Amino acid sequence: MIQFTVYGEPVAQGRPRASTFHGKVQMYDPQKSKDFKKYVQLVASQHRPAQLLEGPLKLTVRVFKPTLKSFSKKKAAAAEEGTLRPTTKPDVDNYVKGVKDALKQVIWVDDSQVVDLSVSKFYSATPRVEVTVETMELQQIQLSI
Repeated sequence: MIQFTVYGEPVAQGRPRASTFHGKVQMYDPQKSKDFKKYVQLVASQHRPAQLLEGPLKLTVRVFKPTLKSFSKKKAAAAEEGTLRPTTKPDVDNYVKGVKDALKQVIWVDDSQVVDLSVSKFYSATPRVEVTVETMELQQIQLSI
């Protein structure tokens, strides 16, 4: 099992941008998404396995967005203990896209290896993204079928 925490405000994967150069269309990531992916890669590289993980993987991502300044003390306390959860945009899948892209060739060979995925959004005074990667045994996969 590999676990690590990326401290700082989580960034959702932005929509790809397009530009034309010498008559050809080029697609690229928005700068904010690109920077966040590099930061996740840097943190993940400190937990890099001796050999890239192969086979089916389980990925758990817990996104902690900053507590809103407009929250009352009661709301802020509920947010901290996890009873008040963010239902605002961006969607959880947009957060996980950037994380999965960043872990390719750092923790695992390819994103397609993730066969079990869990993503949750919370509020916290300490914004961060907690990532857990687990290898799945063949028996685990067969039991879930």
